[in-house]
Amino acid sequence: MKSGFAAVIGGVNVDIGGRSFAPLIARDSNPGRLSVSLGGVGRNVAHNLALLGVKTELITALGGDIWASEIRKSCAELGIGLSRAVSAAGEPSSTYLYIAGPDGDMALALCDMDIIRRVTPEVVEKNLDFLNSASLVVIDGNLPAETIEAVCSIVTAPIFADPVSVTKAEKFRPVLSRLYAIKPNALEAEALTGESVPIRAAEALVRLGVNAAFVSDGARGMAVADKEGSHLLPAFSADIVNVTGGGDAAMAAIAAAYLDGIGLVPSARFALAAGAVAVESRETINPAMSRNAIAEKLEKSDFGGKAYE
Repeated sequence: MKSGFAAVIGGVNVDIGGRSFAPLIARDSNPGRLSVSLGGVGRNVAHNLALLGVKTELITALGGDIWASEIRKSCAELGIGLSRAVSAAGEPSSTYLYIAGPDGDMALALCDMDIIRRVTPEVVEKNLDFLNSASLVVIDGNLPAETIEAVCSIVTAPIFADPVSVTKAEKFRPVLSRLYAIKPNALEAEALTGESVPIRAAEALVRLGVNAAFVSDGARGMAVADKEGSHLLPAFSADIVNVTGGGDAAMAAIAAAYLDGIGLVPSARFALAAGAVAVESRETINPAMSRNAIAEKLEKSDFGGKAYE
């Protein structure tokens, strides 16, 4: 692995969820089970990077509530640096609240991520020397468009991007030529390129200036492309429990593979294997995520062999 560290700039969420025991009754108190977990694309990518042995610094925005304390505690336990995070004492930390019926389907949700606006271009400029010293920088689509523009304009370290959603993917359209790599899903890639076929979308992203495009297509696998060519790779088999964290694990694995200095297809295989490990846990971040777990998944796959063969 290359020496140095990864800097992640993006969102942190506190996810509060509830699942009722019986069909939901509107305007009433419904018995059920509640859970609280830490999420957000930026934090999830940083968490997975830490589990893969990558020294990681997370630049995000934290409120002045109890959740900010929990986020700081969790990152400290994982070894994720938060010294450059923005503190906004008078604001709530980014929070996502959802209620699901007994079948697990979401019935209602509220999302308060307004605090991410605190990660401004000025924050990027203030930390510019630090960011330029990173081995790579990962950014997510939760950031304000002007912050994404600032990162892509003045940061010299390789930039890796996760669009997050179709709507937020639009923020990356003006800066595609400045990205080293991007990992959209098929719908996000289509929004950016107009191509509905993943491999064609990956090729189009490269024509638009991205050095390497990794277009995830769920259970169908991943389409990847760079200036040398394009490839369609199948997904790995997995005992799926929770698909929520698969994409974030894949993004982290792509970054980790870059630090290992490997090529496009081995990087994609590494990412697909990481995604397969991730979805086999009830938790968004599989606590069993590791390079060994990924290697085992690779060795059992149709590809055969070790991680980078």
